[in-house]
Amino acid sequence: MKKVVLAYSGGLDTTYCVKYLGDLGYEVHAVLVDTGGFSQEELDFVEKRANTIGLASYKAIRVTQKFYDKCIKYLIFGNILKNNTYPLSVSAERIFQAVAIAQYAKELKADAIAHGSTGAGNDQVRFDMAFHIIYPEAEIITPIRDNKLSREEEIEFLEKHGVEGDWSKAAYSINKGIWGTSVGGKETLTSNEFLPEEAFPSQIQKQDSEVVELTFEQGEVVGINGKELDPVSAITQLNEIACQYGIGRDVHVGDTVVGIKGRVGFEAAAPLIIIKAHHTLEKHTLAKWQLYWKEQLANWYGNLLHEGQYLDPVMRNIETFLQDTQKYVTGTAKVKLSPNHFQVLGIESKHDLMNSSAAQYGEMNTLWDGNDVRGFSKIAAVPNIIFNAVNGSILD
Repeated sequence: MKKVVLAYSGGLDTTYCVKYLGDLGYEVHAVLVDTGGFSQEELDFVEKRANTIGLASYKAIRVTQKFYDKCIKYLIFGNILKNNTYPLSVSAERIFQAVAIAQYAKELKADAIAHGSTGAGNDQVRFDMAFHIIYPEAEIITPIRDNKLSREEEIEFLEKHGVEGDWSKAAYSINKGIWGTSVGGKETLTSNEFLPEEAFPSQIQKQDSEVVELTFEQGEVVGINGKELDPVSAITQLNEIACQYGIGRDVHVGDTVVGIKGRVGFEAAAPLIIIKAHHTLEKHTLAKWQLYWKEQLANWYGNLLHEGQYLDPVMRNIETFLQDTQKYVTGTAKVKLSPNHFQVLGIESKHDLMNSSAAQYGEMNTLWDGNDVRGFSKIAAVPNIIFNAVNGSILD
């Protein structure tokens, strides 16, 4: 009997895939890849369901630490926000889920790999590309995309196969991860409506402001309010604190890999705070051209990651550059949290370039005098002096 490895979440679509693939004669091995978005209760629920639907095997793989080490930290180093808005929450985690599934399928020597993506979004491309690259020998099966079934048809199919469950469709689809939670609903299908308060998984619980202090060491967040933490724990704890203020909510509008535009709501308190605090620290500790080239390469990194190109060799080159820029990005940043917004108050760092005794913006300096500035200004103006002399004033 041929073996197929199925990317399994425990939901309607992937449960349908289990029975559908079984009808095709496959031995179905399901795998759930947790990138930090599942609670233990949720993992237990999925495992319980998996054990009742006729699978040959079920396995949960936790890759949260790997996801941070191989991706999230570079999103922080690059201060990456897609279209200056979205911290690539789902985009980033999908490729790591796909890679883990493909590697597991290769380990099992499976004949095929299956996933439950539809034919309308980005995930189908991200999964397919990773499967092709890592395990090109395997056939890729996509029942939901190929059969174009309605939810009602899927439920009817499962009922005929004796699979029971509460398949009632929630008003909002939630995809939770360590680097943010995506939220979809009828509002995100429009261009002019924002998600209501009840759509977000975290409700506002605090009305008073508070200040938190983040500690960074070579670009990585390693503490909150003076308490040393590993980066994954710091992200998790900061999110628990900040989500009580309703911070990090927005709706991202972007171009999908398949060419259409789409909107997605998200809640990403910790990612947005960390990125803004980290960027502020960098402004104080990096040189002008480091900041410039970081921004250019980080933008490319984010776009390539969003479009499923994480496995392209150039991504490792960009990561090497981003890592190298973080040597002096060490210090603390104070952030004020308030309902629905936050503010980076300032930073402290022994590498703060504003603390130079040689010069201070708007004040006196010891590195040059007025004559030096007169000469510098004249030389800097030479190209445009020549242009105007040849062509006339550019203002005419």
